[in-house]
Amino acid sequence: MGILNLTPDSFYDGGKYKDESQILLQVEKMLHEGATFIDLGAYSSRPGADHISVDEEEKRILPIVTLILSKFPNAILSIDTFRSSIATKCIDAGAAIINDISAGNLDTDMIRTVGQLKVPYILMHMKGTPQTMKSLNQYSDLVKEVQFYFSQKVAEARLAGINDIIIDPGFGFAKDIDQNFELLNKLELLQLQGLPILAGVSRKSMIYKTLNSTPSESLNGTTSLNTIALLKGASILRVHDVKEAMECVNLVNKYNNFTD
Repeated sequence: MGILNLTPDSFYDGGKYKDESQILLQVEKMLHEGATFIDLGAYSSRPGADHISVDEEEKRILPIVTLILSKFPNAILSIDTFRSSIATKCIDAGAAIINDISAGNLDTDMIRTVGQLKVPYILMHMKGTPQTMKSLNQYSDLVKEVQFYFSQKVAEARLAGINDIIIDPGFGFAKDIDQNFELLNKLELLQLQGLPILAGVSRKSMIYKTLNSTPSESLNGTTSLNTIALLKGASILRVHDVKEAMECVNLVNKYNNFTD
């Protein structure tokens, strides 16, 4: 899953794609390098990010959905939003998947709406909001609480008629560095949910703070953790760097041919 941030303040590539030609070139590059999906986000979910209105999010994302599909009609677009109205308008415009960082907690209409839209739904684990999550990383048993969260959310989604569900443990969301690594270390336990697992560690602080580097210097670290995530059972990698992620996928697939 290739990331396309349409925000001016994302932690790695905020403001990088400012006009239509840059956006289309980046989408073309990611598709050429092997991305199965393109994940579009217009609301920055980095810790402490500014809150923006529904209208602002719609103005940022809806024209880009139309733009990309006019040039790449077969592209599978995932919409990174927690707002049901944005989800509805983007699916109506031709997008295919909803990726919700809040799993319906920030918009009580979201799960019902996705059920009506009959599209796949990515549920992520997070506590609070992007503005408050950094202070909400208290757990008595992290993995157990994440499992319970997904059990509840998956049941709610099924009840709403959502058939295709992907779970995302939410690396960096209401979790400190050690908690992120604990979750990665035990990622295979989430396979008990019987659902595809999405891992999003690309260039995150768990990498660059551990290595005393920066997001721009974190590609090698990202590759290392992507490989671990795949070996631990992840089915989808959400990444800024598709070529390198596909190399991980191909090498792990080759390795797994001899371990099954």
